Amino acid sequence: MTVSHAMSDDGAPARWWHRLDDGRIQCDLCPRDCRLHEGQRGLCFVRARQGDAMVLTTYGRSSGFCIDPIEKKPLNHFYPGSSVFSFGTAGCNLACKFCQNWDISKSREMDRLMDAASPERIAEVALDQGCRSVAFTYNDPVIFAEYAMDTADACHALGVQTVAVTAGYMHAQPRREFYAKMDAANVDLKGFTERFYFAQTGAHLAPVLDTLQYLKHDTACWLEITTLLIPGHNDSVDEIEAQSRWIADNLGLDVPLHFTAFHPDYKMTTTPRTPPATLMRAREIALARGLQHVYTGNVHDRAGGTTSCNGCGAPLIERDWHAIVRYDVSDDGRCPHCDTALEGRFAPYRAGFGRRRIPVRVAVSNA
Repeated sequence: MTVSHAMSDDGAPARWWHRLDDGRIQCDLCPRDCRLHEGQRGLCFVRARQGDAMVLTTYGRSSGFCIDPIEKKPLNHFYPGSSVFSFGTAGCNLACKFCQNWDISKSREMDRLMDAASPERIAEVALDQGCRSVAFTYNDPVIFAEYAMDTADACHALGVQTVAVTAGYMHAQPRREFYAKMDAANVDLKGFTERFYFAQTGAHLAPVLDTLQYLKHDTACWLEITTLLIPGHNDSVDEIEAQSRWIADNLGLDVPLHFTAFHPDYKMTTTPRTPPATLMRAREIALARGLQHVYTGNVHDRAGGTTSCNGCGAPLIERDWHAIVRYDVSDDGRCPHCDTALEGRFAPYRAGFGRRRIPVRVAVSNA
């Protein structure tokens, strides 16, 4: 049975911190290692010192709940065509200048978090709405890990799966505890140079690569990767070649990779949109390096949305944006033409959820 954190007006007790000799406390959740005096908050803004302890100020509070297609996360090999109950909170532990959800992830206004629900209530609503999974998304679930983990426990008790959509910027111990409760993850690999990471996100590349290798080799969590290609910043042939080689050598050829289109936003309003041709070129480079499932996103590209059989090459799942337009996979996830197993998680398919996005209000429940 799930036991949710005790909640007060100021937040819920946080995990992964310790006291320092100089009187500060240090957050041990992510490589930021924020050191806080009384009343201070970490860079993420939602983990704060109160007295001699750390609290999560957004526990039980959300920026909103929606039902999305699972392909929007994006996850193309995790129960394709299914619906996912999605929510986030506020704040972020990265400082991406190109953030596409900056109004949520960079929010310092806790009053924006108008929707509230206990982990148990979220699981109940997801099940009632026919969603196969719950996604922790919109902002990074790393910073609301306690809330996400309690919600994952409540979901699993009802047979609902869980998905983390994350930048993967996390220390090893909390990473082990967090991903033990996740069924799938899409990790946003922002780029493939330390220079890009530090200049554009204020973070570092190495911890993200550590997370990717941990997920692939040490967990049962299904993994897919997304890279938002930003013109002139992380879309060079050399960088995409290097990233594709690293994935092939360190994760394997079967990890799905999504190249998605940037649109001008936040602090990059003068940077142009990503041309479709850039995405298609990146996909060709990754495929040439042997990666088996490479996709394009945020564009209409039927070829870039198609999942093909590794055995005979037959197109098995065709997509237009987030909508499945053709599905030809057996109930147990095999090619009907040559019987090759398709990598991922599959169940009997009846009809895809499509491209809909359905906002949902969840009644307050903090029992």
